[in-house]
Amino acid sequence: QLHLVQSGGGLAQPGGSLRLSCEASGITLAQYGVGWFRQAPGKEREGIACISHSGHDTNYADSVKGRFTISRDNAKNTAYLQMDNLKPEDTGIYYCAADPTYLNSCFDGDYWGQGTQVTVSS
Repeated sequence: QLHLVQSGGGLAQPGGSLRLSCEASGITLAQYGVGWFRQAPGKEREGIACISHSGHDTNYADSVKGRFTISRDNAKNTAYLQMDNLKPEDTGIYYCAADPTYLNSCFDGDYWGQGTQVTVSS
């Protein structure tokens, strides 16, 4: 059974940076597209970035484009979300998800990480 374990996150000041990690166990992450999602307080969950199996293709929501970078290291069975120039509106719970189909991973996933809190505040 595939498990996704997230790490990183926490508190950052506006303009700061954080990196999230999503490590898979029990299966080869290279067989899955990976998406990152967030849920802000009082709002619905939104997809913010996704990456194809090889890492060749990526897609970003307009709200994070140019500030966040999704990547993966299949040798380490891990995907990442580098978040730069953080804004208070980036505050929320962040989730990674894996889906056998890249395009599906931009919207949903068969497997989900446990979620991690990101708070951007001065």
